[in-house]
Amino acid sequence: MVLGALVDLGVPFSQLVKGLHGLRLPGFTLKKRHVHRGAVHATKVDVVIRKELHSPLSLGRIQRILTASRLPESVKQQSRAVFERLAEAEGQAHRVAKAKVHFHEVSVLDSFVDIVGGVLGCHLLGVTRITASPVNVGSGTLRSMHGILPVPGPAVAALAKGIPIFSAGPKRELTTPTGLALLRTLTSEFGPMPAMTPTAIGYGAGDSDPADWPNVLRLFLARSNARAGREQDTVLRVETNLDDVNPQIYEHVMEQLFAQGALDATLTPVIMKRGRPGIVVTCLVPPAKLDPVLDVLFKETTALGVRIQQVNRQTLPRRFVSVQVPGGSVRIKIAEADTKKVKAAPEYLDCKRIAERLGRPVKDVLEEAVVAYARSRAVKSKDLL
Repeated sequence: MVLGALVDLGVPFSQLVKGLHGLRLPGFTLKKRHVHRGAVHATKVDVVIRKELHSPLSLGRIQRILTASRLPESVKQQSRAVFERLAEAEGQAHRVAKAKVHFHEVSVLDSFVDIVGGVLGCHLLGVTRITASPVNVGSGTLRSMHGILPVPGPAVAALAKGIPIFSAGPKRELTTPTGLALLRTLTSEFGPMPAMTPTAIGYGAGDSDPADWPNVLRLFLARSNARAGREQDTVLRVETNLDDVNPQIYEHVMEQLFAQGALDATLTPVIMKRGRPGIVVTCLVPPAKLDPVLDVLFKETTALGVRIQQVNRQTLPRRFVSVQVPGGSVRIKIAEADTKKVKAAPEYLDCKRIAERLGRPVKDVLEEAVVAYARSRAVKSKDLL
């Protein structure tokens, strides 16, 4: 379904086939055709297995095949990450270490094509960010080589930890371990559709065609509404008003909020009802980290309720470099507003650690880090000339 949707979206089928030949795995061919699933026109890509592999493959063997392939390096890395997730989930399902998981002869060849083809298709489209809706896992039971299993199967259930899932439609498996492992690796966030400007839409068909249910995967290819050079994402703003908390615990609460995944957290003094002074605790939280952050607020404070809003952010891409100062290494956070304007700031905790160890003022270490970074930029500019 992923391959079909990518081809329907605009990935040249010939380039996809040529790229998959870089795996150097004989025994399969790809075929595409146009089909209907319910009222939806879709593309169906079939993986035809001509020759099975001689024996099951371990995760280590799979990693070596990917390393030796002629695929782009980024495609190799992401494909390895997908198989890592898949092996870990299968290991949890069968109570074995992921290194001891062996993939079946036919299914592993099919998985190679599905996983690598999905990653390669996104690479060919130049995709930089992927978001997804909550995942429909299906319901009922499924038949596997281990017997009858509930839907979702144990591997899908393991892969679903920490992401939103639901059950709707016909009583059957609607999400496979391979599909969910691929989705989890490539997707940056799960939730409502973010603001976008679609440029193409693709529909990939599944094998089955249940009545009254269009068994398709839909992909939107879009350009961000943010200006060039900026990144855009969707986060949650979580707020609660407190007027009966011992001020001494706020430091602990803030530490716990960041430890549980809050992107930012602030305390704002306000005047509440009956003229009582209070504090508004505000957090910015990735959707996947909402529950752990809520646990902190409800367990560590007197909050009885919180307000949750979805907000859109535009941010500058950030990266880190390290510079040496007397006493150690300091990371410099760098954000480029455009090709000429660069924002750079030393990481405070790195400077604080060095200052405490050497018994020096923190401000002196901060200043030395700024000077060291400026010198490193000057040297690089000179080298380029």
